[in-house]
Amino acid sequence: MISILANRTYRHLLLAQVVALVGTGLATVALGLLAFDLAGGNAGAVLGTALALKMIAYIVIGPIVGAYADRLPRRGFLVAMDLVRCAVALVLPFVDEVWQVYVLIFALQSASAAFTPTFQATIPDVLPDEADYTRALSLSRLAYDLESLLSPMLAAALLTVIGFHWLFVGTAIGFVGSALLVLSVTLPRSPAKPRTGGIYAHTTRGIRFYLKTPRLRGLLAVNLAAAAASAMVIVNTVVIVRDTFGYDQREVALTLAAYGGGSMLAALMLPRLLDRIADRTIMLSAAAALTLLLGALALLPLGSWPLLLGGWFLLGSAYAMSITPSGRLLRRSAAASDRPAIFAAQFALSHACWLIAYPLAGQVGARFDQQTAFAVLAMLAALGTLAALLFWPKDDPQRLAHHHPDLPPDHPHLAGANEHAHDFVIDDLHLHWPRQGA
Repeated sequence: MISILANRTYRHLLLAQVVALVGTGLATVALGLLAFDLAGGNAGAVLGTALALKMIAYIVIGPIVGAYADRLPRRGFLVAMDLVRCAVALVLPFVDEVWQVYVLIFALQSASAAFTPTFQATIPDVLPDEADYTRALSLSRLAYDLESLLSPMLAAALLTVIGFHWLFVGTAIGFVGSALLVLSVTLPRSPAKPRTGGIYAHTTRGIRFYLKTPRLRGLLAVNLAAAAASAMVIVNTVVIVRDTFGYDQREVALTLAAYGGGSMLAALMLPRLLDRIADRTIMLSAAAALTLLLGALALLPLGSWPLLLGGWFLLGSAYAMSITPSGRLLRRSAAASDRPAIFAAQFALSHACWLIAYPLAGQVGARFDQQTAFAVLAMLAALGTLAALLFWPKDDPQRLAHHHPDLPPDHPHLAGANEHAHDFVIDDLHLHWPRQGA
């Protein structure tokens, strides 16, 4: 896995991701504590609403950026978005009203919605070999786990000497570091091609192609199960630890770290597992595990902190197993010129799942109790798991036989044969998924 770090461009991009996510992790802890400071026992509802606004930004901004990302100078655009995020983070310590939190979170996450899919679509161009890209996905998952593991531990240490407002300064430093690392390398341009149609056709292109691909419809359903579990952790950890157990800020950070530790362990195991086991098997099994774990925590009384730590560790492991292979599916399901749009579609649609799960976790936990929240989110995860089994065919070959009755016999794509077979993706020449053997 470490051998791919010999690629200087990828190494600098990974470091940029790491420092930005460490900063984002500090902001996650600080935001939960800020919500508790402003709203007390209703912090879960406030945090759920703030995170729902984050999802709205992702759903609206992501497809627009994805539609035109192949025409933008990648490096300059990524640096600009990092600087916007830095500026917003520096303002957050000064808020004293809940509505101000909502406005600033929407601004920060709009910049992230532009940054993240553009960044993700760059990695397959930097690492065109699939084996290298698979290892890069696991390293990327480990980078995300820093947000859940090392950032909370760092936050716990910092909170012994500073107030939580200062954690937002660490967030700003992370975004500056990310911008400098991106500036230090030359990024490949996305292979653009002429397109017809207006802004609607461009902005919906990725989503339309995504939803016409069976394996990606299955991926979306898996995302729903993953969102149910992660929403419970992110939204309600601060309420369970501080309100139910009566613990302090440090224990909030350490509980989030348990979730990140489980995710990190799974990410380290995945490259070898994916060499032997199909993506579909791993991802659907993990979605089923998330459902069972949420259901078990709904039935078990939250009587001890160690029980919660163990549950969070297992949820983190299953979560990583369910989503880490996503990039492989996206890469396999799109032409190179359509990758920015497909990655943006995944970004928007997966976060639509979180838009459902975040307010559900916050509102049910606030209006009823945490056991009820576990039960409701277990049902949501079960729905996602069953939908994935239905949408994602067990037999899912890359190469498919198909024909083109709409193309003239002398079209270059046909090479003299109307019926032929090749690695199949939805694109301008292949607007519908063929039936097996058709």
